[in-house]
Amino acid sequence: MKAVGLTQYLPIEDDRSLRDVEIDQPIAREYDLLVEVKAISVNPVDTKVRSPKDKVEDRPRILGWDAAGIVVEVGEKVTEFKAGDEVYYAGDITRPGSNSNFQLVDERIVGYKPKNLEFATSAALPLTSITAWEALFERLNISKNGADAGKSILIINGAGGVGSIAIQLARKLAKLNVIATASRPETIAWCQKLGANAIVNHHHNLADEIAKIGYETVDYILCLNDTDGHWQAIAQAIKPQGIICTIVENKKPLEMDVLKNKSAGLVWEFMFTRSMYQTDDMAKQGKLLNQVSQLIEAGTIITTCNDIVKPINAKNLRNVHQRIEKGSAIGKIVLADWN
Repeated sequence: MKAVGLTQYLPIEDDRSLRDVEIDQPIAREYDLLVEVKAISVNPVDTKVRSPKDKVEDRPRILGWDAAGIVVEVGEKVTEFKAGDEVYYAGDITRPGSNSNFQLVDERIVGYKPKNLEFATSAALPLTSITAWEALFERLNISKNGADAGKSILIINGAGGVGSIAIQLARKLAKLNVIATASRPETIAWCQKLGANAIVNHHHNLADEIAKIGYETVDYILCLNDTDGHWQAIAQAIKPQGIICTIVENKKPLEMDVLKNKSAGLVWEFMFTRSMYQTDDMAKQGKLLNQVSQLIEAGTIITTCNDIVKPINAKNLRNVHQRIEKGSAIGKIVLADWN
């Protein structure tokens, strides 16, 4: 079957960094679905895993952690899906990814694709939806039923993939006052379109920025970019007894005692935790994706797909990786259809 893979971890400008390859089609066993992949999207995690390092793979490694497609075969323990079902999912970072014509994925982390979206616009959603949902409603413990309505949240990197979903969930479901960071006219417009109540510039001190719009502190902070660079401002901006969630690993030790006097908390969100550790509640991710589909179908939230590139091949995938690495992408970039 067709796939895009790597054997060396090289700069994306090198044509060998991602190559068109032929690999064997896998067979579904136990809880696995074999999915014919119709569309994929690219996330920063793809570029981080692919980034240059001194390592060589014996066989092509297949990346990719977002897909939409059709189930063609199910394992003997599968109970929720059957051949012909249209699905979407973010997959498992410990297994071969979605940059292949067919992929195995555990049914517990798969959802039914929104009926009113095409495969391409659906493929933009899984990883970022799971990340935003878990960050807001499980890590920050915000009520998704509006019990925390009127409280404030600062979302750092509002126009990115996760931010684009988080703005919508925080505004539409939680009924929060959403402050998003953006700096360019096009990213500001994007965040406003998605429902942000206010916009501040992340190139300036964020504590000063929120003060300018009338906030001394905020109840919640969701950091989706440069935890190290924003840390002091985050600590200053969080409300006493407030909670901070970040998805971005720190490169140096964080000064934690700046949170002590405020009794403020820091939590992490990593959407692969459940699949990596096969947690008892792993199936929550499949159910979560079904809830997102219902919200899409009801018109409560919209897809964050902002560009579709065709077809899926190594050249196009390298180009999309380059765009992600430059940090200029708005929403999500999707690739659809194989040659």
